[in-house]
Amino acid sequence: MADRIAITGAAGGIGRVTAKTLRSAGYDLLLIDRPGSALEDMASPLDSPIFPLEADGVEAARAALAAVEGPIYGLVHLAGTFTPDRELADTPGVWERTMADNLANAYDFATAMEDRLPPGRMGRMVFASSVAYRRGAKDYVAYSAAKAGLVGMTRALARRLRRRATVNAIAPGVIMTDMSVPLVTESKDRLLADIPLGRFGAPEEVAPAIRFLLGWEAGYITGQTLNIDGGMAMN
Repeated sequence: MADRIAITGAAGGIGRVTAKTLRSAGYDLLLIDRPGSALEDMASPLDSPIFPLEADGVEAARAALAAVEGPIYGLVHLAGTFTPDRELADTPGVWERTMADNLANAYDFATAMEDRLPPGRMGRMVFASSVAYRRGAKDYVAYSAAKAGLVGMTRALARRLRRRATVNAIAPGVIMTDMSVPLVTESKDRLLADIPLGRFGAPEEVAPAIRFLLGWEAGYITGQTLNIDGGMAMN
């Protein structure tokens, strides 16, 4: 029986490519995303069960993972939102929603996943942070804070679960997906000037890093954050 990987945010730009990459690598998948996210379109080609996540909280996360039986080897948490808060006092709800969607949801799935890790062997967890956690995005204060929180959570979980799973994060830069289109449209030249490689990234350049962190070759890597950003942050 192939190892099972649960992917949240599976219908997003990075999620879709990651799902295809992991399926091709021989993993069984559980695809999780919000209703209306075109999640259903992915199920048949990938021969994978789906779970439309209609609620927040740890019980909702447990219900999502309960869509499949038995141990779940790995969690790839890609779910999140990217909402600007240029006028902080005028958009108080952005902070709460951004923290809920990007940080609290990751914590809920980590909590639910702890009970589903395979017995007698090391599982894997990979969380999606962002280059914004290192550099700060001036028009995305809540998002930057949430993604920084994910890195702290990753490090703490790496210690807590040290006998049961490796826990790592990725920190993508500007990756060309539907989510990044408004940002690129507004600030293309400024962003490109800040990227040493001089171009934006593609989901196909993120998915292999996730696959690596899930594999046996990454068994001695935990508590780390891997930049995938064209050189925007070099530490």
